[in-house]
Amino acid sequence: MASTTVNVVRYTALLGGVFYGIVHRRSLQKAHDAEVKHHAIHEREHLIEEAKAAFKRKQESGKDGVVTDPEDPRFDLEKLIAKWEAESQ
Repeated sequence: MASTTVNVVRYTALLGGVFYGIVHRRSLQKAHDAEVKHHAIHEREHLIEEAKAAFKRKQESGKDGVVTDPEDPRFDLEKLIAKWEAESQ
């Protein structure tokens, strides 16, 4: 049989470990939540910048009717070359 002192030390170590685990888990969760929030904010900023750039391209292309973005399905190389020739003269 274990003495009373040994049992006190065992249960103290057990409760200390449980308490440490709870505190450690909370600190890890807090750091993870901060990282998720940081990522969400930067992702939102990135999407806003992309939307602004797309809107700017749309506004610029609407002025003369020539689509200058080669990724756009309405892109026409002949119209773009004709536009450049007209601007150079």
